[in-house]
Amino acid sequence: MVATFDALRDGYGHVRLDDGSRLSITTARHLAREATLLHILLDKAGVPLSVGRRRRLFRSAIRRALTLRDRGCAFPGCDRPPAWCHAHHIFPWQHGGVTSLDNGVLLCGHHHRLIHNSPWQVVLAADGHPDFLPPPWIDPDRKPLRNHTHDAMLN
Repeated sequence: MVATFDALRDGYGHVRLDDGSRLSITTARHLAREATLLHILLDKAGVPLSVGRRRRLFRSAIRRALTLRDRGCAFPGCDRPPAWCHAHHIFPWQHGGVTSLDNGVLLCGHHHRLIHNSPWQVVLAADGHPDFLPPPWIDPDRKPLRNHTHDAMLN
């Protein structure tokens, strides 16, 4: 069964089932207590942007969105193309991180291992692009660094 939540102007809503019928929010919550739920966030065009906790791997639409945003390995100075990159969960999936554009970054194999095995840290900046915080022995202030290598490809 597929259900969608439609918010109404007055702040109330309903759940629409895949057969078109509607349930109240209260009834849907009651049924959800005993169901296995999969949260999928869609953009306005219906393209999946987040597939919640059920799927660990970044697939199709989210992978394409990461490719458009990062244009290759996002680690500062790296020129590896998207096809050579892994999609990395910024907040680890095994610790509750979701598979979404806002929790993903493209990294080549070398930088993916570096992020997992060192104090380097990935954060999303206010503009939605990944920044990298170096370890304190590289920069005691941990000033965010960004990859501008792929910018030249746009010109």
